[in-house]
Amino acid sequence: MNRREFLTLSAAGVANMALVSRLAAKTPTPNSLAEYNIVALGDTHFDTEPADVYHSKYIDLNESSNLRHRAEFVRNGEMWRRRCPALLKRAGKLTDEKTRFVLQMGDLVQGDCGDPAVHERMLTDAVSLMKKRVCGRLPFVSVVGNHDIRGTEAKECYHRLMPPIMSRELGTQVTDTSFSFSVGDDVFIVIDFNDPDAALFDRMLDESEGARHTFIVSHGTLFPAVNNYPRWYLYGGQKKAAEPLLHEHFVERFARRNAIFLCGHTHLTEFLDWRGHGGRITQFTMNSVWAKEEFGTYTALREGADKYGLLSTSEKAIKAGTPELYAPFQPGVRQYSVSQAAGSYKLSVSSTGVTADLHAGCSKHTSQRFVIR
Repeated sequence: MNRREFLTLSAAGVANMALVSRLAAKTPTPNSLAEYNIVALGDTHFDTEPADVYHSKYIDLNESSNLRHRAEFVRNGEMWRRRCPALLKRAGKLTDEKTRFVLQMGDLVQGDCGDPAVHERMLTDAVSLMKKRVCGRLPFVSVVGNHDIRGTEAKECYHRLMPPIMSRELGTQVTDTSFSFSVGDDVFIVIDFNDPDAALFDRMLDESEGARHTFIVSHGTLFPAVNNYPRWYLYGGQKKAAEPLLHEHFVERFARRNAIFLCGHTHLTEFLDWRGHGGRITQFTMNSVWAKEEFGTYTALREGADKYGLLSTSEKAIKAGTPELYAPFQPGVRQYSVSQAAGSYKLSVSSTGVTADLHAGCSKHTSQRFVIR
């Protein structure tokens, strides 16, 4: 397939979808220069209380992980009681006549159901909620996260259920958890971070050569994050053996495309602008896990290029070898900031640039604007 055929096919589903315009006049802090925009959510960990609704069949014989996961059920139930519905309501009000689709960065659901039928119900309930509260008639696009495939036969369930849903949303055939589509001359390459397929990633990059903006959409980060799991980045080796040559290969390929790497996973709002291999990668990490009331406002924990890698000071992170992970990338960092803020995001895209406005919590106004391009 040549580039013209690729763009024509994959753009058709998005371009032909009816757009939500009912809230256009109410959209806060509009960017009038944008050709189009995307409303985005980070991890959402959809769940409810009581925990038995989705977790009555959950069993974990490992005492440590059992306690940790059950604490997450309590966290999720509390935040989905009030805060997360308010966050989704605000996200829905960010859509306007220029919005092309709603993007969610994985960990759509908590998982841990213990039964594939319950896991399927959890996924379909989450998609229905996103369509009702945020998208309306707009396409909903989600990338697979680690929680989306966590639990008894959960991976098989996700792989069976979600590609047909993405096909229906985008109006084109999606057969895998990694796929690509275009909006005009911009390409969106959605990659399965859990089971990365290097040959498929390369093929999608090759087929979209010459795109104006290249967006890589992944649940996990490309560059090591500043949380307690710093090795959980693309080919970094958190759950399986690290593959540094493949990581280096895609850092180089993405840099030569001046890629914008959109991700979640860390429960942080993090902005990292990096130069190397004759190009540029901007990694923007989004978070919609409004776990504590104070995360509904934006406060930078660290800010400045020299601060990248300084936040991971916990014993767990230090044991993970944090300094040696960050060191190779630190010289290329040009801008950096990180915050615990959770909310919804509006990405405005044009030929002159890309910006991302964070609406922390359920704020009507932009809490922080990030100039991505």
